[in-house]
Amino acid sequence: MKLPVQSLIVLAFTSLLISGCKKEADRGNMTVKMTDAPGDYAEVNVDVRAVEVHYSNNGNWTSLPTQTGIYNLLDLQNNITTVLATGTNIPAGNVSQIRLILGSNNTVMLRDSTIYDLKIPSSEQSGIKINVNTAIPPAGTVTVTLDYDADKSVNQEGNGDYIMKPVIKVLSVQ
Repeated sequence: MKLPVQSLIVLAFTSLLISGCKKEADRGNMTVKMTDAPGDYAEVNVDVRAVEVHYSNNGNWTSLPTQTGIYNLLDLQNNITTVLATGTNIPAGNVSQIRLILGSNNTVMLRDSTIYDLKIPSSEQSGIKINVNTAIPPAGTVTVTLDYDADKSVNQEGNGDYIMKPVIKVLSVQ
């Protein structure tokens, strides 16, 4: 049985539409925000280079489009947040972790305006991992707000150097 050319064109177009809709339905959106609790410093600056999410089903890390820059955590107090990354059209699925990759331009300014380099071990290589365990629904949006506790994270070493042992928790998932 021969089909007219117009029928074949309609059939091909319909197939493309269905496959295109399926691909869109398998994608979702995620936004990652950051806030901070009050701290006993004038500034705590972290150099954010990348935000990635880890999918529990395949073990892969996916980079989100990140608003790189140096963020003063103390500017993010009293329910003020900043958007670190907005991943639109990323794979839907279960996200087990978020990873922050920090650069080397991290500092702490004391109340007397003295500035010290702030060392954050492994932040440039393996990043800071935060357990999130949430699902990005197909065609849905998830917003994760991280609370980066500057006061608990910054520690002065015996030699006078400052080091950060990040204390970050998931404040909300919406």
